[in-house]
Amino acid sequence: MNDTNPLLESFALPPFSRIKPEHVEPAIRQLLDDNRRAIDALLTGNEAYTWDNLVQPLEDLDDRLSRAWSPVGHMNSVVNSDELRAAYNACLPLLSEYSTELGHNRKLFEAHKSLAEGPEWAKLDEAQKKIVTDALRDFHLSGVDLPEDKKARFKDIARELSEITSQFEDNLMDATHGWHKRVHDPAQLAGLPDSARSMARERAEQEGVEGWLFTLEFPSYVAVMTYADDRELRRELYEAYVTRASEAGPNGGRWDNTELMNRILALRHEEAQLLGYANYAELSLATKMAKSTRQVLDFLNDLARRSRPMALQDLQELRDYARQQHGADELQAWDIGYYAEKLRQHRFQLSEEEVRQYFPAQKAIDGMFAIVEKLYGISFRRVEGVDTWHPDVHFYEILADDGQVRGQFYLDLYARSKKRGGAWMDDCVTRRKLEGKVQLPVAYLTCNFPPPTKDQPSLLRHDDVTTLFHEFGHGLHHMLTRVDYLSASGIHGVEWDAVELPSQFMENFCWEREGLDLIAGHWQTGAPLPEELYKKMLAAKNFQSGMMMVRQLEFSIFDFRIHGEYDPAQGGRIYDILDEVRREVSVVIPPAFNRFAHSFSHIFAGGYAAGYYSYKWAEVLSADAFALFEETGIFNPETGRKFLENVLERGGSREAMENFVAFRGREPSIDALLRHNGIAA
Repeated sequence: MNDTNPLLESFALPPFSRIKPEHVEPAIRQLLDDNRRAIDALLTGNEAYTWDNLVQPLEDLDDRLSRAWSPVGHMNSVVNSDELRAAYNACLPLLSEYSTELGHNRKLFEAHKSLAEGPEWAKLDEAQKKIVTDALRDFHLSGVDLPEDKKARFKDIARELSEITSQFEDNLMDATHGWHKRVHDPAQLAGLPDSARSMARERAEQEGVEGWLFTLEFPSYVAVMTYADDRELRRELYEAYVTRASEAGPNGGRWDNTELMNRILALRHEEAQLLGYANYAELSLATKMAKSTRQVLDFLNDLARRSRPMALQDLQELRDYARQQHGADELQAWDIGYYAEKLRQHRFQLSEEEVRQYFPAQKAIDGMFAIVEKLYGISFRRVEGVDTWHPDVHFYEILADDGQVRGQFYLDLYARSKKRGGAWMDDCVTRRKLEGKVQLPVAYLTCNFPPPTKDQPSLLRHDDVTTLFHEFGHGLHHMLTRVDYLSASGIHGVEWDAVELPSQFMENFCWEREGLDLIAGHWQTGAPLPEELYKKMLAAKNFQSGMMMVRQLEFSIFDFRIHGEYDPAQGGRIYDILDEVRREVSVVIPPAFNRFAHSFSHIFAGGYAAGYYSYKWAEVLSADAFALFEETGIFNPETGRKFLENVLERGGSREAMENFVAFRGREPSIDALLRHNGIAA
């Protein structure tokens, strides 16, 4: 089998072009069988346990499995096909079962316990001790203490959750790609910039149809919502977008997530109660910085209380402007982005389209590398001839100042069919030390930016640039780690509500003149971003930041409440709770047909269940961390070195709060976050 199945070969980088759907299930089944045999041998062959005869071999097994599964999961997200999806989904219950077995393995738990309580403990370093301590916690969270009948139920829950959360994501991808709008009449394109027209024209040509084709992929959708003068066109796209994967809208019922969402909440609640927690929100906090559900809700509600007056003011200004300047009496949800862009242009003489001319994608990437070089003394090199999953993908190496390679990454920038929406970083290979040699960390960095057209390169909105920097921050956290053990290397072992610190920290450089001088240059002339345009961008930076803040708080409070207040007798009450949250926090109440929750994959299919608040929580950390750069100089090498050594290189080897205090000299303060958002402290 090994000679024909690339997933069972030993490789430094995945052989993407050779991986076929038929390889997936046989490889995963074989690796899981191999791992089970190895773990049995490990537990019967040892009397006393050490790092070298327990944790190290387990990490070896974990790494081998992850190296095979990572490219499969990644390809399922970026070059999806029916065959690959079927193979991927067939493996989810197998992996879930294996993971639950490990969590329930009493002998394995006792082995870790004996290591923690025995003479070997004193020989372990800080990172090793944290790994063993975290493992003991995770055994309890995996149900190792449960009686056999409850263990069986726990296992069934885990398996079903892995299947239906994946189904949620599949439905959303199908719904996003399952709708388009063909426009024949050029009059309907009024207001749209040339770049959006070209993109729609080329999409129509690709599909072999006349006219212009608009889709629910984000670059296409956001262009219409921001610029199209045709209100009916905006309404049509809005309705299709906000009803994706639901029972409402143009494809209502076709890829409906309703039952899945209720089932996901029910299963999570049952899992939490099996483990002795009152609800899933409590269980979620067992692996986070926040100490209690009350602390999280108080934090979110306090931010909402401070932000909502500003959000109401933002909305009133928008309504007044739309009425006075455009005769628009009543703003609907599909009008907000359109008139906001008009108001931004009116107030600041700032057009998003004008700004885009200065952010060709490659210039932004090269400038981002230059910023990181200044901060951390590392450099970047593009490598040709690496096997990838699509011709658009580029591969890079990160070099230390002595020329040694520290990490590598794939960069997949553009939106396309069969690719999951959004932007993310994921790990391909994790750093660890093996027989004196370091296994290099490798990351996937994925975005969905507008692709280049025949006439011009990919031009990014400033929001796109901050997204790029955000994901690269996650990538640096993964790739610059100095931790030599899999379970605490990079983002592994980092509390979930601290994992956004490096990503949100990086976004700040997109607003600094010294940073923009490196990332911006006109796509035709190379001219730097004009000072006048920069001043307009800064003036507009907190434009409607109150509305944006309450929108994020709406998502965070909704997520935390549906997981914290679930009652089996009443079901999920998903839209009841969302409506309550909106009445308390939001200022823009969407139409009744809006089915936002049906596409909220962060919490129903990603790792953010009862954890979406992490974005705001970590934003406090990141704003306060960046404030030190503001005080010492944004490219101050000493401050950069402190952040590198105390945050990025540390991974999950010690508590996130300890990392922060070691860098900042104190615990975090909310003041910098409020200041950055233009909200009074």
